[in-house]
Amino acid sequence: MNSTDLTGYLLIALPTLEDSNFANSVVYIASHSDEGAMGLVLNQPSTITIGQVFEQLEIQITALGAEEEPVFSGGPVQQEQGFVLHSPELIWEHTLPINDFSALTSSRDILEAIAQGAGPGHYRMMLGHAGWGAGQLEGELAEDAWLTAPASPELLFETPFTDLREAAASALGVDMTLLVGRGGHA
Repeated sequence: MNSTDLTGYLLIALPTLEDSNFANSVVYIASHSDEGAMGLVLNQPSTITIGQVFEQLEIQITALGAEEEPVFSGGPVQQEQGFVLHSPELIWEHTLPINDFSALTSSRDILEAIAQGAGPGHYRMMLGHAGWGAGQLEGELAEDAWLTAPASPELLFETPFTDLREAAASALGVDMTLLVGRGGHA
């Protein structure tokens, strides 16, 4: 049995992490079990906006401003699949509740609600996700590739993505600028 369930936690990439897909990233763990883990990179914007997604899906926009929101690269797995990380006051067809301040939805109905101004109070849209097989994330943690930090609504939805890594580390009392990727020898 998985002794450390990191569902609802943040992973902060350390300089020792060797996977370039996650360099300087902050990942929110949406699900973690003995079978593996699924998360979303929160601080890597893509080159597209939600408006472009709405246009491609032929969703009519009536809520001004929604179309300018960035879409984030949620990770290297299933990059064609869209996910909306959001506050959980409303539930849609394919919603996975994560905790009392976040949920994850992957169905079109949430996008239609956002386009009409009837969506969740807070959200971030991602394309793709991060995934780990059984024991893989635990191995990376043992290799000191990640810092783990408790998530909060402020970090998930209010902190600008450009400041997220430092803000999450700072909540632990860690200054990311003082960390190095390799140790030296005397």
